[in-house]
Order: sequence, then C-alpha cells, then structure tokens
Amino acid sequence: MDIKKLTQTLHPLERKVLPVLDKLSSVKEITETTGLQEVEVMRALQWLQNKDIIILKEELKELVDLDKNGLNYKNNGLPEKTFLGEVKNESTLDAIQKRSHLDKQELSISLGILKSKAAISIKKDKEIKVKITPQGKKLLDKGFPEEDFLKKKFPINISELKDLDKLTFNNLKKRKKIIKIDLIKERIPSLTETGKKIKKQGLTKTEVLDRLTPSMMKTGSWKSKKFRHYDVKINVPEISGGKKHFVSQATDYIKKIWLDMGFREMKGNLVQTSFWNLDSLFVPQDHPARDIQDTFYIKNPKYGKLPKKFTERVKAAHENGWTTGSKGWQYGWSEDIAKENMLRTHTTVLSAQTTSKLKKQDLPAKFFSVKRVYRNETLSWKSLFEFIQVEGIV
Repeated sequence: MDIKKLTQTLHPLERKVLPVLDKLSSVKEITETTGLQEVEVMRALQWLQNKDIIILKEELKELVDLDKNGLNYKNNGLPEKTFLGEVKNESTLDAIQKRSHLDKQELSISLGILKSKAAISIKKDKEIKVKITPQGKKLLDKGFPEEDFLKKKFPINISELKDLDKLTFNNLKKRKKIIKIDLIKERIPSLTETGKKIKKQGLTKTEVLDRLTPSMMKTGSWKSKKFRHYDVKINVPEISGGKKHFVSQATDYIKKIWLDMGFREMKGNLVQTSFWNLDSLFVPQDHPARDIQDTFYIKNPKYGKLPKKFTERVKAAHENGWTTGSKGWQYGWSEDIAKENMLRTHTTVLSAQTTSKLKKQDLPAKFFSVKRVYRNETLSWKSLFEFIQVEGIV
C-alpha cells in the first residue's frame, strides 16, 4: 500500500489521535491528551482500524469508583477519624456522639472499626466509656490508610491495586456505599506495521480540511487550502438495511388478505366530531366513555359541522328510537355536544361515515332485503354494519 496516498486520506480526527497511540492505550487517556470528545476519539479509532492502521482489542476491566458515602467521606473525613478525634483520652459514648454529630449507624460502625484497629479500649460501667490507646494516637497523627485510598484519582483498575491498597479496598468494599465496582468493556488500540510506517514518516502540521464550504467558494480561499483525499475503495463494515417492525409486517399481511378478497380499505381524518365518533354509533351523550382517560377533545377549533342529512335522524334515534322500533335513550339530544371535535377513539367511526356515503346503486339487492328484515326485527345497526363488512360492501 502507498503510505503517502493513505496518509492523504486521513481525517482531521485521525490526524489528532494517531500521533499519541504509541504512548497511550486507553480511550480515556487519548481523550484527555487530544482534547477531543470520547465519541470523536472512538470514531477516529474505528476509521483507523478500517484502514488497517491500527488493531482494536476489547478487554473487560473491573474499575473501582467512589459511591455516595465515599464522596462524602473524601470531602468531609471518615466517621471513624471524627469519632477518634472526639474521644479526648476517655469519654462516654453519648458525649462523643454529641461532639462528633455522627448518627447512630456511623457511631456503631466507627466503634467496631476502631476496636478492630486497637485504636480504642471500651469499658462498660453505668455508661459505655471509650479510651484512646497509643495505637489510636498514632493513627490520628499518621492518618488512616482508608483516607489515603479515598484521595486517589478514580476510577481505578482493580488489577493495578498494590498489596496495601488491596487490603484497604477489601475493607471499604464491606461498608455501605463507599465504593462501587463497574465492569466495563474497553477498546485498546495498537499500531499495525502500516500504522508504524505512517507514524515513522510523520504527519505534516499543515491544516488538512475534509469539506468545502460555501464561504470558501465565494472568497476563493479554497485555492490555498489542502484537502484530504477520499478513498472510495476502502473496506468499511457492512451495515444491514432497515426493515419494518414486525407489528407493521403483520398488519400489512392481514390487510393484503382482505384486499385480495375484494374488500376496500376505509380512510378518514384523525380528528372527528363527536357526532361521527360517538352519536352516530348510538353512544348516549352522558356515557362515561366520552370522558375516559384516552379521550381527547380539541380546544381550537372546538366545534365542527354536522351533516344536515343525518342530524335529525340521529337525534330522533337517541331521543325516541326514530324508525328502528327502539325507544331510544329517552333524553334531550344536544347538537353542541355532537359538534365537539375530538381525536377519534376508534376506527368504527369510518364504518359509519363510509356507510353514510353509499348510494343505492352501489349496493347489491340482497343488502336492502336484509336491511328491511333488520328494521322489522328491530335488530341493532351494529349487526347491520357487521353484515356490510362480511359481504365486502365497504
């Protein structure tokens, strides 16, 4: 491969990352050194890998970081050190708590930790008395190893902990919310032979641009700029094409079956008047379904128009049953309520609208005979709509 030509294809991000790869191995270190964002570093590393300039290896690492209490103790001091500082040769437990302002849980933990470190002696009389030992005085002067651990720069790779730090780490791990352990997947870059040759050759400090802007075109400044070359033959990872969600696939499949059988799809607006959405389907105007949580009314425009041809019929059907043989709902039907615009709550509204638009010549003769039977037997209009759908009329 022509190293010079390959170098000319490097993106500005790659040019910033490549020079530091022989010294740094983690994404975090590269980010801090180059001043780039993590996403920019990762993008540059992937591009370099595609060009066979580096190899990215994945490693699982256990990192230790400070939790809620750990951050608090780092800034305000360990509770056991605060406890020990308030012992003052010999003190009662109550006196220590008042002076240290520790809660009962912290007091109990501190008591156990200091006892295990031989920093205090405990005497039980009428009250519990605590006395500092020579070892305790040394701890106050020298400091606690846990304090030194909390002052470290986190997160820390557990495998890099030394013997004393490992002991301190294990002690802190037993305590509540001082440290936490995260298992992360880290990508470690290393130069290939090609990468080493480019690194040895060195990258020019001349600014290399990867795009032509409108301002450059207007001013003609592009003539003095250096642009990177594009490698249209580079081996890039294959990306699988998008596809429909399986629910959409199932919907389309079912729709095709019905359409192939001769049915026609009904279409209509998402915003409907209450007349078509509810009243035409014989839902009374005081029914709870008009106000349940997924029923949304439109504020502006609040009202729509009613179809003159059907308004009186629907009104009569609600109030007295009209010519159906039913008694209706026996209440005063309101046009204002029926005019209210809403987001349609179902698709049956389209059945009502589509049926209302059908003309006599559009329907088979058997439809009218069945319609008359339904009227004579005072059966519901819902059953009539079912008949229409089954017969493939709409």
